Amino acid sequence: MRTATISRKTAETSIDVSVNLDGSGVYEISTGIGFLDHMIEQVSRHSLIDIKLKCDGDLHIDQHHTTEDSALALGQAVKKALGDRRGITRYGTAYSPMDETLSRVAIDISGRPYLVWKAEFTQTKLGELDTELIEHWFHSFAGEVGLTLHIETLYGRNNHHICESLFKGLARALRQAVEIDPRKADAIPSTKGTLGGEA
Repeated sequence: MRTATISRKTAETSIDVSVNLDGSGVYEISTGIGFLDHMIEQVSRHSLIDIKLKCDGDLHIDQHHTTEDSALALGQAVKKALGDRRGITRYGTAYSPMDETLSRVAIDISGRPYLVWKAEFTQTKLGELDTELIEHWFHSFAGEVGLTLHIETLYGRNNHHICESLFKGLARALRQAVEIDPRKADAIPSTKGTLGGEA
């Protein structure tokens, strides 16, 4: 089983996270930000990656550190669970509809972190989550995993639907990309012979 546990402690947050890439989408998420919990739950449920994440952060200041650090710790755990990335499919793409909204997410577990972000929100908060932090969450997650990540809202009006379709799209693309390719389960999917993973 491809699993990992990360503990990340700073003066701003204390986070414990564990993942199982070969899970069934079981989750236990607690960040102190209800809408962020809901989004990370979507990642787990629709990627089939089991995620347990507990974050105690300095929410008396604002939500920035908790949002950023939850993405960093989750990304570190996924990267560790991937190991040297041998056998993975590597690429994943998802079109994610939610009522009037349609989003597109494409990823390459390349070891070269890069985010292309084409999504906008017309309100400052979703629940209690500052919408300006949503792009930052994806940027932080991609950076730690080593993802090339392209995210685009093709159309949509409802801000909740837009955000949820992005997280669900990430989940579905991840599900494809982390799967073991039965035709090449013994090979790292790169002509270089490495994807910048961990041994």
